[in-house]
Amino acid sequence: MAQDQEVVISPAGWVARQARTYEESGGTKGTTMQGAPCLLLDYRGRRTGQWRRTVLIYGRDGDDYLIVASNGGSARHPLWYLNLEAEPDVRLMVGPERFSARAETLGPEEKARVWPYLVELFAPYEGYQKKTARDIPVVRLSRTKD
Repeated sequence: MAQDQEVVISPAGWVARQARTYEESGGTKGTTMQGAPCLLLDYRGRRTGQWRRTVLIYGRDGDDYLIVASNGGSARHPLWYLNLEAEPDVRLMVGPERFSARAETLGPEEKARVWPYLVELFAPYEGYQKKTARDIPVVRLSRTKD
């Protein structure tokens, strides 16, 4: 993504506020949520092609980043996840660092391996999974060359 392309921030009020704080501080503020680390995810809208931004809790698996498409335990996937399925090339801001990455949904075995760690990182994930019949996806974000 070219740095001059406009990015639309999530319409959710608290997400927009945190994303602006994160961005405007150069990645020194707004980097946690309830004690868990957060990143900024820029992704392309599957219908509009417009770049969009959200704030997500992340975990690590080696050099990769893991994000959870929990949507608070809703019966529906979050919109950002649907967009990643259509266009997996994304941009991340983790702390002060910006880089390109590629998204891939984990298969059942890999998810089972990392899920306990993610629940330890952010305990509400366990309740979100119990709240919905939907299998909550876990997405691996792997750094790519810019």
